[in-house]
Amino acid sequence: MDLGLKDKVALITGAGSQVGFGKGIAMTLAREGCDIVACDKDIEGAKKTAADVKALGRKAMALNVDITKTAEVKKAVDAVLKDFGKIDILINNAGVGTQPKPFVATTEEEWDTNINVNLRGTMIVTKAVLPHMIERKSGKIVNLSSTAGLSGMSTGGVYGAAKAGIVIFTAALAKELDEVGINVNCMAPGLGATNFHRASNFPPEYINKFVKEMAAAGRTTTPEEIGNVAAFLVSDVSKNITGQCIRVSGLM
Repeated sequence: MDLGLKDKVALITGAGSQVGFGKGIAMTLAREGCDIVACDKDIEGAKKTAADVKALGRKAMALNVDITKTAEVKKAVDAVLKDFGKIDILINNAGVGTQPKPFVATTEEEWDTNINVNLRGTMIVTKAVLPHMIERKSGKIVNLSSTAGLSGMSTGGVYGAAKAGIVIFTAALAKELDEVGINVNCMAPGLGATNFHRASNFPPEYINKFVKEMAAAGRTTTPEEIGNVAAFLVSDVSKNITGQCIRVSGLM
């Protein structure tokens, strides 16, 4: 099936980790014919992702971007428009988690980290890209939420609250932009077969027990699976789907 993605330009945040969802999305979209802008605070990782995209015969750019900094995001978007001339697809994938703990033990700094990166960062990047999409009356936006934002997770209330905000932000924005031809959807992955838990400094005992048990049971979500769903949501074949949150979590 032709997804109609050839020569589309996709900006993907959090694309630096070589085992992350962002990299999986970037490679899937590149194979479908997209040119890729890989954004990450880890610029070396973003460069590696861009190099792998170029090896597939597509154009690619790596940008060092902290999505919580408005000026930095705007500068990055301006650079993309200058070099590529357009942004057809926005994937708000960058996110972070703090260590799971009872809510009464969480700090306001942990609240700020979860909300600023996961929710506010998604809004900052979206606001920077949207004027261009609205002007062209065309665009596809996919935000990354989590199953924790749909049903809650014990000792993960702050992270889940930020991810739940993304679900409602997605639904509201989709209604706002429907008449101008822009689709907005989100995905809610389950436990990922990625480096997320180590990068977020989760306790070793949590990783060793829970994550490994879930992986052994075949219940982790892979970057390739997320890439496939993202490709569908930003494709021509899903043009009548907007405002939805797709759970990609196997049995979870």
